[in-house]
Amino acid sequence: MAATSKGNVREAILVAAREAAMAYGYGGLNFRDLAEIVGIKAASITYHFATKAQLGEAVAQRYWEDIARDLEAISTNARNPAEALQRYPSIFRLSLERDNRMCLSSFMATERDELPEPVLKEVQAFADVNTAWLREHLVAAELASPAEGESRARAIYAAVAGAQIIARSRADVKLFDELIESYRRMGLLPS
Repeated sequence: MAATSKGNVREAILVAAREAAMAYGYGGLNFRDLAEIVGIKAASITYHFATKAQLGEAVAQRYWEDIARDLEAISTNARNPAEALQRYPSIFRLSLERDNRMCLSSFMATERDELPEPVLKEVQAFADVNTAWLREHLVAAELASPAEGESRARAIYAAVAGAQIIARSRADVKLFDELIESYRRMGLLPS
């Protein structure tokens, strides 16, 4: 590996770990495999992340922070809250477009019993960020009252994440699109 700064190596580890987790979940975070991808020795990873749990926590935290920025960009670029809600499924679709990957947090959530508490906390933060954003936009678009906003936001989040899981199981992005369109026809998502 060419001479790089410690920060660049840490970042390369995080990127490789994110890709591994999106393909294989928390169980896919293997220091030896990640080191090979990054071009360092496996023991070098422990300089940046002493344990798999610390790496998993950092990856999951970075993931929800990135998604929060993506959601903010959707809000900024949409003409109104309803249009932002229409664009919401696109963040899940992007994972499928990238070699049939899956939302890291959805994948890790299925591994709940194996996750160390700090990792689980970050995985749950992803769901919290999504539902808070959805709730805010549903209320602003007058598609839900403040009282019902939370439950509708969770329903949308679960439906879109579920559509991603079903589409991934068949390696079919078009199936994701069909499911999202059916949610629109049924009124779960704005058309």
